[in-house]
Order: sequence, then structure tokens, then C-alpha cells
Amino acid sequence: MTQVILKQAKIIDASSPFHNQVMDIKIENGTITQIEKEIATTSGFEVVNVPNLHVSQGWMDSSVSFGEPGYEDRETIENGLKVAAKSGFTAVALQPNSNPTIDNQAQVRFVLDRAKNQATTLYPIGALTKGSEGTDLAELFDMKNAGAIAFGDYKKALQNANLQKIALQYVQDFDGMVIAFCQDSTLKGIGIANEGEVSTKLGMKGIPALAEELQVARNLFLLEYTGGKLHIPTISTQGSIKLIKEAKAKGLNVTCSVAVHNLVLNDEILMGFDSRYKVLPPLREEATRKALVEAVLEGTIDCITSDHNPLDIELKKLEFDLAKDGTIGLESAFGALLTILPLEVIVNKLTANKLVFNIDNPSIKNGSKADISLFTTEENWIFGKENILSKSKNTAFLGQKMKGKVIGIYNNGQLIMNN
Repeated sequence: MTQVILKQAKIIDASSPFHNQVMDIKIENGTITQIEKEIATTSGFEVVNVPNLHVSQGWMDSSVSFGEPGYEDRETIENGLKVAAKSGFTAVALQPNSNPTIDNQAQVRFVLDRAKNQATTLYPIGALTKGSEGTDLAELFDMKNAGAIAFGDYKKALQNANLQKIALQYVQDFDGMVIAFCQDSTLKGIGIANEGEVSTKLGMKGIPALAEELQVARNLFLLEYTGGKLHIPTISTQGSIKLIKEAKAKGLNVTCSVAVHNLVLNDEILMGFDSRYKVLPPLREEATRKALVEAVLEGTIDCITSDHNPLDIELKKLEFDLAKDGTIGLESAFGALLTILPLEVIVNKLTANKLVFNIDNPSIKNGSKADISLFTTEENWIFGKENILSKSKNTAFLGQKMKGKVIGIYNNGQLIMNN
């Protein structure tokens, strides 16, 4: 256990009695034991004294891929969690898109075992269907008992409406959550970019907003019929925002997230045919990007994810139509968000991932477990290759303006800081 004193840290935590105050924070054996205007330096304690230091409840990313098992060349669980820690995240939800797929209790236990003793806590998402093939439900109850926090097939929409209905009904017996990526495969077809002015200029086959919205509408109808809990990840269209807002007004138990890149970038960046910007759902036009930001501000969008998806160069450095969808995003998430959103909103949406998935997030107060993200807010900088900590380098944010910097985290008795 690392004993720490954080000096002159501005606390951003609406649930804390010290919200918006600059305080010293003493952490002993993983617990906050003292918060005062000034705490004397104590022998055996590591002192963190950084100009413009801010702290908040620990952030969580609700959608990361690490590759292991099967794709360790893209990323390992050990290194991925170290990247997450240095990116300010005390918790991540791991997608099941490994090889083999995380679709049974043995695979859930494997990834949890690989994540032991790390500062960042890993929470597995189990596949909703066997092999994420969309045919038969996976071992949902067994995976829940083994530690899975929810069930979904990463970037694969379940086309079988009856199977989606059965899944929503089944998981209610053990308070499970279904994650439903929304995209109608027949409407997407061979589309590779947002259907609009840019895709037309570039001669790219477009993915219409309707492909997402039709599935969102269907899944919300099913949720209304069955009850239960539904999470719709990485929404990207104005129609999806409207549908989810209406569903919440009806009292349906639905939450949603948006990816950082869909909030910060628009499809005009595709003009250079750079496959680093090929993501799913695709980058949309500027008006939609602004609507997504507004939906975050008003609360329709519950949480923000980096949608971190490491891919090796053989899958990414190809012609645009052949390249695989996905970008890494842990390292750039906070710095990119601070260029477009107020600090308190960012903290709220990054910590809300824990609320959505029913994970405890202790307040910054005396006696609480120390689960804290550390960061600054003033520095302006450009995201460069030297800022990439992941094994894979497929970032959509290379060369993008950033604001503020992550200092590190304190969690699970460990202090992790950037050099």
C-alpha cells in the first residue's frame, strides 16, 4: 500500500462536502484519513505536489478492448490496464471481442485473473450470444456469477428481435443488463462512412443515420414490452438522441453512451482518406456532432466512453474501405473532452459509467476508500506519438489539440503517475 499526501488539490466531486475546495488529502492504507487546508509532511508518505492539481472520484471507461486472450499483439490486459491508469481511469469495462470470445464463466474468470493486483480495476462484459454470432444466447447467468457486469456483442447488432426480447426477459431474474449496439446491417450494407455530403464528395458508400435509429427504435419497443435494463452504447445520430429521450420520459430503464471521437471530430476529417478515422458508428456531420454535445450537457446521454479499440498496423494501414473500424482512445480521452465540455460535466460523465453499471464510487471524504483520478486543467498541447502508451498506435487524435493533462490515479492502494 502506498501512503500518499496530495497537496493543494482542488476537489471536483459534487457528492463530497469539500466540492470545489482546494485541500490537502492524506491517504493511508488505501483509505482517505484526513482532508484539511494544510497537512504536515509525514515520514513514509509520498507527497504529490503539482501546480493546478485537481482530483475527482475515479473515472470509469465503459468500453475498452484489450485483445487478450488471442490478440496479445494488439494489447495485453496488463499493459492495457497500465495505459488506463496513466489515462486517469480507475476502472474499465472490458469488451468480449477476444479470441476465444468471453462467452462463458471460464473466460470471465481468466480475464479477471489476468487483471489481479492492478491499480485500475477490470470489469468484464460477457458476450450476449455464443461466439458473438447472434444465434444462441451465451451462458449469461453463469457469467454474472463469475463477475460479468453486463452482456453484449461488441459492435454487432442483434438482428434477431425475438432473441433480443428473450435476453431482456431472461436477465431480469438476476438483475442483469443487456448492452445493445444498434445498427441495421441491411441498411448499413457495405457502407464505410457517414451518409452525407462528405461521403458523396469522396465517392464512399454511406452509412445512413437510419441504420442506427431503426435498431434503437426497435430495441426500445422491445424494452417497453419486456421491462428490464438496457444500455445502448456509442450512439451517434440526432434521431437516436430523440428516441432515447422519449423512452426515458416514459420511464423505461435505458441508458446510453457516446464515444469521445464522435463528440470531438466530424466527418470532414475524412477528406484525406486516412483510415485512422474509420470508426463504427462513423464520424457524423458537424450539426450532429454539436447535437451530441448538447445531449451530453442536457443529460440525455448518460456517460462518455473512449471506445478504446487497439488494432495492429496490418488491419489499419490499408485503403479506407479495407481497413478495420476502431481507434485507441484512453490516452486522449480527457484532453480531447476538455476542449469541448466544462470540467464538471466531463467528470460527471466519466464517473457516471460506474452508476450505469451499478459499481460503487466512493466520495472524496474522510473514511472513504481512495478511488481517485488526478489531473490538471490549464495546459494546452498537441497529442503526438510520444503520448501513445498502447501497444497499438491506431489513434484518431494524432495531431489534435488537447487541454489539461492527466497526472495519474490512486486506487487499490496504488499510486500511478505519469512521468
